[in-house]
Amino acid sequence: MIKEFKDFIARGNVVDMAVGIIVGAAFTSIVKSLVDNLINPLLGIFVGKIDLSNLTWTVGEAQFKYGSFLNAVINFLIISFVVFLMVKAINRFRIKKDEEPAEPSEEVQYLKEITELLKEKKHN
Repeated sequence: MIKEFKDFIARGNVVDMAVGIIVGAAFTSIVKSLVDNLINPLLGIFVGKIDLSNLTWTVGEAQFKYGSFLNAVINFLIISFVVFLMVKAINRFRIKKDEEPAEPSEEVQYLKEITELLKEKKHN
């Protein structure tokens, strides 16, 4: 069972996924800082408040913190857009790599030869 676990961990997909999660967490903190420290103050100029996270709407006893929700939406949109660009770039690289014509296998070559011989035999 330990050997199976080592094989599982050593597989490239698991390691790639772990690296992706770690980088994603770090990237999320960078985007949060970008939104909190640069974008929100810029939007706050137009709204009249610097800190959007303090924007609230009160109905009776309930208090709705729509500013925090706006921060989360902005974070999501930025992260989603960057991930979209990354996937698009990766797919472009993969398409170019896959476009290289591969040599047909020996079996395919033999089948082509057989097909040609059968066609010649049929015409004769």
